[in-house]
Parts: sequence; C-alpha cells; structure tokens
Amino acid sequence: MGRRQSGGSIVTVSGKGSGSRALKVRVKTGKTRKLSSKLWLERQLNDPYVARAKREGLRSRAAYKLSEIDDKARFLKKGARVIDLGAAPGGWSQIAAKRVGAPSQGRVVAIDVLAMDALPGVDFIQLDFLDPSAPEKLKAMLGGPADVVLSDMAANATGHRKTDHIKIVALVEAAAEFAREVLAPGGTFLAKVLQGGTEVALLAALKRDFANVKHVKPPASRSDSAELYLLATGFRG
Repeated sequence: MGRRQSGGSIVTVSGKGSGSRALKVRVKTGKTRKLSSKLWLERQLNDPYVARAKREGLRSRAAYKLSEIDDKARFLKKGARVIDLGAAPGGWSQIAAKRVGAPSQGRVVAIDVLAMDALPGVDFIQLDFLDPSAPEKLKAMLGGPADVVLSDMAANATGHRKTDHIKIVALVEAAAEFAREVLAPGGTFLAKVLQGGTEVALLAALKRDFANVKHVKPPASRSDSAELYLLATGFRG
C-alpha cells in the first residue's frame, strides 16, 4: 500500500502485491473537499480510459466513446467533412481528424464558446454554435456542407433530474436544428442525450429527416452514467 498527496487530499493506493492485476485508488479528504468531488477524483484515478487517454496523447477519455460508436456505424469516412459542436478540449476532434484523414483528405471544424488549444488537422473557431452566423461560417471553413455533425455537449447540471433532462433535450434540439442547416444529403448527426427517454417530438422530427435513428451506448460510457448517444444517419436533405 502506498500514499501520495493530490490537491490537498491523501490518495491511498492499495493492491495485493507485485502480482496484482490492478491497483485500487481511494481518496481520503478533510472537510475542505465535498463528497461529490472525492467520488469524482476516485473515479478518475481508477478509470482505465483516463489512463489510456493520457498514454495515447488524447485530450479526453470521451475520445473512446466516439471511436467505439464509429467502429460499428462507420460514418467517419476518409475525405468526410466534420463539424464538432462544443468541441473543447478536443477529444472528439482528434478522433474525427484521424479517421477522415484531415487535412489532406477530409476536413474537421471544431466550434466552442471556450478556447481550445490547436490540434493537427482541425480548424477551430471560438463561437457559440447558436450564433445566427455560425452555420454559414462553418460551411465556409469546410468548403461546403458537412457530412457529419457531432455533439458531445451537455448542459450544466442542476442536480434536479427532470430539469437536467429538459435542459439537455433543448440542447440536442438546437444541435439537431443546426445539423439540418449544414448537413449534406446522406449526412450523419450524433449527439449526447440522457436516459429517461428522448422527447417524442425530437425523435419524430429526426425520423422525418433521417433514414435511421437510434440510441447507442458505447463501452467507454460509464455503466453508472445516464448518458446515451442519439445517432441519426442518412439525412434526407
């Protein structure tokens, strides 16, 4: 067993010796750290996807969610044009750029209200995607309509389940409307939602505008997380 300091907390690493397959990290905190923060830190320290992302130079563990979804759906094709909404810190943009061959073959444009460090093969614009000028600006950056619109955005949580659900549905509806404005026929829209049922009106609208609509939950999405992803393919234009 070993102990180390982390941000004012005592991190205890325990295992069964040198032959142990994995070590369990527990965080002991004083009164200055909330329980929710303690649990989040423990989860991060024990998450194999977090460690793997650091080893492989990825901006976030979320990158693996997109990889796993695309491994099955295969929409990030070489030469595709991709828009990544709410892109910071850039994990999804990294995966998209690699898979579409940006910038020599495909193109990836990332947009966020937050600043984002430069990424190879990714063009970034610091702007709210809800800005009326955003659709035309991003199409101009892509050199034409998009083949894929990605959204791993989540509304700021209030802690009230019903309120949070309403907020994220509203965000997905806005992202879907944006996708309709920028997608080429046959295009794909992928967005994060929460378990509890996507709004009937949103699903109906997507099924009207896309050939196939379904929910997916990649292995990298934590089992105790309420998040799902809404995948809509075959945009009718």
